[in-house]
Amino acid sequence: MSIRTILLAAAAVAVSAVSSPAVSKETYTLRLAETWGPNSPILGETTRHFEEMAETMSGGRLQIRIDSSNKHKAPFGIFDLVRHGQYDMGHTASYYYKGTIPNAMYFTTVPFGMLAPEQYAWFYYGGGMELMQKVYEPYGLLSFPGGNTGNQMGGWFNKEINSLEDLKGLKMRTPGFAGEVMSELGVAVTNLPPGELYTALERGTIDALEWVGPALDFPMGFHQIAKYYYSGWQEPGAEVQFLVNQETWSELPKELQEILRVAMRTAAYDMYAKSINDSAEAWGRMKEEYPNVEHKVFPPEVINALRETTHRLLNEEAKNDPLAREIIASQQEYLRKVRKWTNISDKAYLNSVADQ
Repeated sequence: MSIRTILLAAAAVAVSAVSSPAVSKETYTLRLAETWGPNSPILGETTRHFEEMAETMSGGRLQIRIDSSNKHKAPFGIFDLVRHGQYDMGHTASYYYKGTIPNAMYFTTVPFGMLAPEQYAWFYYGGGMELMQKVYEPYGLLSFPGGNTGNQMGGWFNKEINSLEDLKGLKMRTPGFAGEVMSELGVAVTNLPPGELYTALERGTIDALEWVGPALDFPMGFHQIAKYYYSGWQEPGAEVQFLVNQETWSELPKELQEILRVAMRTAAYDMYAKSINDSAEAWGRMKEEYPNVEHKVFPPEVINALRETTHRLLNEEAKNDPLAREIIASQQEYLRKVRKWTNISDKAYLNSVADQ
């Protein structure tokens, strides 16, 4: 029996235990728009797991109807679709909306920032959830962590990156704050929907792209075009988000709100676990079936420039926006605290004990 099955069963028992004949049996149907295409591995599976859990735990009172990007035609428009009430919920990444709601991007990831476990600790125990709500509340939205990919790869490149000069003029798809950093170093940055990435790389519209990691990159076929696969710096723990329309939420009975909270949190954790598992499997297959793919790390000159540029841009954002300053300070202070533990636990283990 899987952990998710056990959680479903336990949650259903808990909900039935607190139910009473006085509780309304009214059914609520919520429409959810997702950035991802139909049958998207991991990302799309997360929303389906969420749908299943919400329906099971509510005894059928919560019905979730999911529309993928091929139906609503707005992969980067989830924020507007949900806040304007066209959909009750969304599943997307906050950093896609940095042009409309700049402070949202910090809740997906920050370059050189927290790893996924550190980030979850910040969300739930370090004030991250409260700050995220402070950003979304003026737009009539609630936001919840929606799943983490873990540490993302730095991308696929058609040529080796040996110096800063190699970045100048490079046409690359990379979103969020990392895109701003790359742009400062001379990269021509673009943000394309997932469904357009392979064709753009194949036709030379872009020279490089950053998507996620082996679990999601391998099915996309980027390894068939680009030879160099770089480890990352830009998304050490990339969290996607569930968005919920505030009016929809307020109309739900308290017990159904709680079921949604539990279902979202469980689906998010399941996505993180599956991302780790599937990336391990996909990387193994890639090394075996495509031995010409070369794993690379960016040289120190490039990493140092990326780090310095990241810190400079964050400082500029903090100076210009009080709320950005509050979020950035919170993340940096929490990172300083939690990284001390990570360094003597996970990092020390990998450096001195692990033998694989």
